[in-house]
Amino acid sequence: MSIALVTGATGLVGSHIVDLLLDQGWTVRALARQPTVARDELPPRVEVVQGDVLDEHSFVRAAAGCHTVFHSAADVITRGGWEAYRATNIDGTRNAVAAAERAGARLLQVSSVAVYGSASRYDAAGAGGRTDEFTPMAPLSERAYYGRSKRESEQLVLDAHRQGRVWAAAVRPCVVYGRRDRQFVPRMARVLRRRLLPLLNGGRSVFGVVHAANVASGCILAATTDAAGGNAYNLANDFDITVRRFFELAGEALDARPLFVPVPVGVARVALRSAKRVMRALGGERFNLVSVSTVDFIAEDNPFSSDRAKRELGWRPTVRHEDGVPDAFRWWAAARAG
Repeated sequence: MSIALVTGATGLVGSHIVDLLLDQGWTVRALARQPTVARDELPPRVEVVQGDVLDEHSFVRAAAGCHTVFHSAADVITRGGWEAYRATNIDGTRNAVAAAERAGARLLQVSSVAVYGSASRYDAAGAGGRTDEFTPMAPLSERAYYGRSKRESEQLVLDAHRQGRVWAAAVRPCVVYGRRDRQFVPRMARVLRRRLLPLLNGGRSVFGVVHAANVASGCILAATTDAAGGNAYNLANDFDITVRRFFELAGEALDARPLFVPVPVGVARVALRSAKRVMRALGGERFNLVSVSTVDFIAEDNPFSSDRAKRELGWRPTVRHEDGVPDAFRWWAAARAG
């Protein structure tokens, strides 16, 4: 029987990896800083081991005897600037490599399409193509803390594979949503509660979102496919859904049907740039989480291709947005009420 260690097991992607591993008959172990809290959130069959991705000793101890380490723990939004992202996302991944190496286990890292950068990811689309794993990566801006940390941590993993230290692969999801989402779905729900929703490009753009259960299936396929070693795979296209349809489904689930207000893309870009300048002058550092790239995310079609994962891993997503979106927002509403 295969034994897996999952980091970030109570998070969005990690919890869906846990669920799918259990369904497939794996023995699952979770690394948790607060075991009591984790045991309340995880299925009872999961063995919870106290530890921290920043503590190499506890990480190595937790991985002992495991066949595969699924490293999904990461900071997506955090305060503290570059050092905060570097500590969790890079140092934590370095410890994941060390733990997998000591255990003789395979390592699957959950990376991100953030490695492509917020602007250059659309370059291929401008030429009639899609951004895939062979697209050259442009330099990232100094303030692209998350993207820089994911690019460097992914490189650590793939370098370790090339050096023969571990068998390793990485996957690159786009924006992930689903049950247990504590970031994207709550933010979108707050927008929907205002009812008036600015709509760019008529809402016709294909939204760059992917369901967590579909990401989890891609993670397990990558970790168990011999030929995937040393490779990274985009998991960014499960099924197409327009921006408008996403918010319609979410609104139906929350009984908060949005009133769409058409806004020209150019006006949105200018307004956001002006607002950012004002907020920076006032010391509003957290406003940097909303950027001009947010306009691109809503106004442009999902630029990524997941053909390599479908071709080489046999990735066949099963959760469609028509089911996944209402379920995710209903879960959020129930959790908030509880």
